[in-house]
Amino acid sequence: MFPIKYPIPQSDPPKSPRETLPTMYDLPSENPEEPGLPDEFHDWQAQLLSLTFCPPHYPVEEVFCASDMNLYYDVRHALWYKRPDWFGVVGVPRLYDQADMRLSYVVWQEGINPFVVVELLSPGTEKEDLGELAADTLPPAPSSLEGDGQTIEPPSKEKPPRKWEVYEQILRIPYYIVFSRYTNQLRVFKLEGARYQELELPESRVWMRELGLGLGLWQSEFQGIERLWLRWYDAEGNWILTEAEQERQRAEEAESRAEEAETRLESVLQRLRESGIDPDRFLEGQS
Repeated sequence: MFPIKYPIPQSDPPKSPRETLPTMYDLPSENPEEPGLPDEFHDWQAQLLSLTFCPPHYPVEEVFCASDMNLYYDVRHALWYKRPDWFGVVGVPRLYDQADMRLSYVVWQEGINPFVVVELLSPGTEKEDLGELAADTLPPAPSSLEGDGQTIEPPSKEKPPRKWEVYEQILRIPYYIVFSRYTNQLRVFKLEGARYQELELPESRVWMRELGLGLGLWQSEFQGIERLWLRWYDAEGNWILTEAEQERQRAEEAESRAEEAETRLESVLQRLRESGIDPDRFLEGQS
């Protein structure tokens, strides 16, 4: 659903709520950088990315991924941040200080930048996600705050850089992924030298050799919703299974083995009967 103007003209018969009720992208936000909170698709898609992000070259405890988490990128401007829809980092502890879950990701403390960022296009953020906003349209820098008895930088007249510039020029994130649920278009930008270069995706897939993983569009059902989803796959082209899918697969395989064993047993019993041996009497004698 794309933004529409309000109020909605009345009609007879009235239009459905899906056509007339405002979306979060139509309503103002207390944060001028963000037109609204993530919608349901953002939540489910980010969850699927996290559940299947399993780089084989790194142990589980050295892989971190997050969605809708503040990413602080400039120690000189400690209040400046971006909030990717999803990002993945390798080579850092899964838990902060190997003990607790993170409340944010602060690159100058972590020492390692994200390896891949995924932005899910929304009507109000598309130009920003694709680096198409003019500099004078950016919101002003945040004001100073105090917390834990520590004063954080005074107000600055500087404006924070655009999301594209942060990913490309400051953090130098190797892969920047953009996906639109409205057009089902997947776009991948890879850092080549100092700039992002868009890759051609003949099969709507991209292989990331450094991770030993690929990302592509998967047409199937997730959380009861049938559509195209972004999902990670392995070197053989197989989609990485979630833990729930692995458990279901193990159960199906166990059931299949039981059925095969029952079929083999029935075949043996049938051959005994054809040879003039009554297996039922034999079994009764053994009991």
